[in-house]
Amino acid sequence: MLNYDGTSEPIIKAEYFYKRIENLPKTCLSFFSKKLLRHFVEKYNPEIVGELNNSVMDSPVYKVNFEGEDVLVVQASIGAPAMVCTLEETVALTGIENFVLMGCCGCLDNKIEDYGVIIPTSAIRDEGTSYHYIEPADEIEIEPECVAVAENVVKSLGINYYKGKTWTTDAILRETKNKVQERRNQGAITVDMECSAVAVVCKKIGVNFAQIFYAADNLDGEEYDVRSLGGIEIDKADRMIPIGLKCAIELKKHFEK
Repeated sequence: MLNYDGTSEPIIKAEYFYKRIENLPKTCLSFFSKKLLRHFVEKYNPEIVGELNNSVMDSPVYKVNFEGEDVLVVQASIGAPAMVCTLEETVALTGIENFVLMGCCGCLDNKIEDYGVIIPTSAIRDEGTSYHYIEPADEIEIEPECVAVAENVVKSLGINYYKGKTWTTDAILRETKNKVQERRNQGAITVDMECSAVAVVCKKIGVNFAQIFYAADNLDGEEYDVRSLGGIEIDKADRMIPIGLKCAIELKKHFEK
């Protein structure tokens, strides 16, 4: 049973395990794709300024200068619980105030082409993590100011994009035909595994949050189409790196005003 407790403090906090590194950029971009992250490292030659540690893997925290501004970059984690831990640990270690999450998503609208850019405006909370942070609700709105920043960045780069609701689920292998239709009826155009939880946690802890998707598999058809979920092509996904970095910079600038 999901049971939100808003009356007492958590016993375990991320800052118990990380000593804050001072004087780092207050803005972070996080990629899901290891292949895309490796490509970022090879292309931009970022500096390693810290490390996130757990029993599964050690993940570097990178710093890169892009268009005259410093941005942190970390590897994202798949699934709401793991991604929320990565977020909270990054905040504890670096003190970030702005966070951009970038990764692929499933499409519930077959008009969205493979590698198409999507900016979510709200997320259906069909995951368990977010219900431990704020009161139960079917959906969470992405902060409109943050959505506007992401949208303006994509427009400024002359990139065609889509905007709408996403469905965040814990169970990628239980995206049934009936559920897909139900979520489409609710207005969702994409499906992912982290957005609603990250949006909720950022709202809870006071971090400005924007998400940018690039389209992968298509669930809106007679037959399932795996498309780029079966293997990312770097030459097609490469454009997402400057989009994400520029969005992170503009998010910081917007909230510094």
